[in-house]
Amino acid sequence: MADLFTPLAAGPFEFPHRVVMAPMTRNRAGPGNVPHALNATYYRQRSDAALVITEATQICPEGLGYPGTPGIHSAEQADGWAAVTDAVHEAGGLIFLQLWHVGRISHPDLQPGGQLPVAPSAVRPAGDAMTASGMKPFVTPRALEAGELPRLVEQYAEAAANAERAGFDGVEIHGANGYLLDQFTRDGTNRRDDNYGGSVENRCRLPVEVADAVVGIWGADRVGYRISPFQPFNDMLDSDPPATFTHLAKQLAKRNLLYLHVVELGRPGEGDGKAFVESRDPLMRELRRIWPGTLIVNGGYDRGRSDAVIDAGEADMAAFATSFLANPDLPERLLGGAPLNEPDRATFYGGGAEGYTDYPVLGETDR
Repeated sequence: MADLFTPLAAGPFEFPHRVVMAPMTRNRAGPGNVPHALNATYYRQRSDAALVITEATQICPEGLGYPGTPGIHSAEQADGWAAVTDAVHEAGGLIFLQLWHVGRISHPDLQPGGQLPVAPSAVRPAGDAMTASGMKPFVTPRALEAGELPRLVEQYAEAAANAERAGFDGVEIHGANGYLLDQFTRDGTNRRDDNYGGSVENRCRLPVEVADAVVGIWGADRVGYRISPFQPFNDMLDSDPPATFTHLAKQLAKRNLLYLHVVELGRPGEGDGKAFVESRDPLMRELRRIWPGTLIVNGGYDRGRSDAVIDAGEADMAAFATSFLANPDLPERLLGGAPLNEPDRATFYGGGAEGYTDYPVLGETDR
């Protein structure tokens, strides 16, 4: 019987357990979107994760969608991240960088020269963008021309190379949550009539090209890919998610990536144990059948549900978000059945140490 604390060998890694720290935007990078000492402290505190996956990190200036998010496209940003990776490695941890381009989920206030955000098609998202001067309605993005896409793929490769120089152990490609690669993948946002739109094969073309470019830098066994087939966040939809995401998974599986990271909805199933496993969306079982490597699940998991899906062979690892935010020692707490700190949602985004590096570990006085 395997569970959340059964060691796992995957690619070049020997994971001591299967508790993954999920990527979480925290909006605490310094000027120039450069990571700094406080970020190093935050990640070092959570280095007991089997794998730390960083917050989403923009690959280029045009990929910026929120103030205070880190980049990986300048020498200064890479140097800032190097201090983070050093801190995690000194504590015995492993850390992957998540490569990100927000696409249409941006605003001219955040773009170089005040230009329009880019997207597969000129489809404006509902809602508001977070800017330095407050929330502002999203604008209609500019559709990328086919001739611009090779350069975009190069930017992913350049960012991956910067991550390697910064000392990361690998990278995760962010193809989820309504950002650029997800916008290309789903037909609700991809209205193109060229080789990058229309059929599911065409819509998955850019994500696969990006994966190939990143694998060319890192090798397949140090690259993961994140998807969110059920996620409506950022005004996303698709007419046939099972067809879309099984095709993408099959194409990525051919590349022998280290892992596929699947974001489920906040309630991925009902009940506990076997009942929970059987109540999950059938697409999750199909993705498990397709995916030959490590499958990471994310969304609404606790110790019991994680153990159930791992024991059933429906997943290999489980990623935890806000519970890892509020509990730097989450693996220890889950292993021992200790109570968890409650996350303070008022301090999720922006600010300093409060709600970032001051959550207590076991044995400390609660703040």
